[in-house]
Amino acid sequence: MNIKTKLNIVLFEPEIPQNTGNIVRLAACTNCDVFLVGKLGFSIDSRHLKRAGLDYWDSVNIRRIEKLEDLWNEFPHSDFYYLTTKTNNIYTDVKFKSGDFLVFGPETRGLPEDLLFSKGANSITIPMQDGQRSLNLSNSVSIVVYEALRQNGFN
Repeated sequence: MNIKTKLNIVLFEPEIPQNTGNIVRLAACTNCDVFLVGKLGFSIDSRHLKRAGLDYWDSVNIRRIEKLEDLWNEFPHSDFYYLTTKTNNIYTDVKFKSGDFLVFGPETRGLPEDLLFSKGANSITIPMQDGQRSLNLSNSVSIVVYEALRQNGFN
């Protein structure tokens, strides 16, 4: 099966190399590009990062970007969705399309609140039990990517 829908996974200041490696592996299997934005909590050469991504690194378009603003400027006509636990907008209510950007924050603190409040309806969440902090980053990315692909008929 060839997946033609092209999604963009944006990891803003990721902290845990194993999560990023798992996300790279997901990206290879789902035709996604990966953008690593801002200060990383690990070295790109980290053995943990490479180990988690196994031999998928060469089959994924991975780009380092300094600031989210750089992405917005480069892709002004694309839709950006910001994943957070601080909204009631559920990810399944979004009609995802090829070219969309899915933006995920750092594991320990999430995306900055000023960014989330300025983006309003484009801030979305994965429902979970009250009183819990959040899902694992790589699990969250998988959930949203596969919903977007499902909506597009896995094409």
